[in-house]
Amino acid sequence: MASLSAIRSNCRKVICIGRNYADHVKELNNQRPKQPFFFLKPPSSILLPGEGPVLRPSGVNLHFEVELGLVIGKTVRDLDENDADWQSAIEQYILTIDMTGRNVQDEAKKKGLPWSIAKGFDTFLPISGPVAKSAIPDPHDVELYLTVNGEVKQQDKTDLMLFRIPRQLSDISRTMTLEKGDIVLTGTPKGVGPVVTGDVMEAGIRVGGKELDEAKLTVEVKDKGGAYVYGET
Repeated sequence: MASLSAIRSNCRKVICIGRNYADHVKELNNQRPKQPFFFLKPPSSILLPGEGPVLRPSGVNLHFEVELGLVIGKTVRDLDENDADWQSAIEQYILTIDMTGRNVQDEAKKKGLPWSIAKGFDTFLPISGPVAKSAIPDPHDVELYLTVNGEVKQQDKTDLMLFRIPRQLSDISRTMTLEKGDIVLTGTPKGVGPVVTGDVMEAGIRVGGKELDEAKLTVEVKDKGGAYVYGET
């Protein structure tokens, strides 16, 4: 498996599947998609374990979104979603928290602007250590959870995905080539919400009810400081 530092240095793009759990679509009053859609986060947003806190920019309403991440292991173009060997495209798994500037995103959606700023600040993608494929025989049969200050906020099974991973990889790879080292975030279940300075997020993966120690993720939230202050575009 790739080392932690290699996961970031080898990543050329992070592709995020949006609105892939029905209850999450409802909680944000979004429209359920007819097919997978995705957006990008920059690799510079990746925060490795032990590197420090998630930094909240001034004026940003910061939300958490726990997701199962895929680290791509080879070049993938035009993948057929019915290909029985689709898992060969995946080198390993990671647990991720897709941090989102919700008020920034809401303004962008309202005005038809890109979401890049809302998703792309430094530290806005905490990730766990690598998880071997052997530890997750079926990525559609795992439980994701996230707590804030010990209180459970998200806890759902990946079998609730609207579009399963072969379809996600198929649709992405028909649009843009997936390259070795790229990361795909497969969507977040219901329960997303805000965090503020001093909050501590803990997240993890359970397979068959058993915790995967290598997927445990603990990260604090602090204010970023500096000159940036979010303002209406």
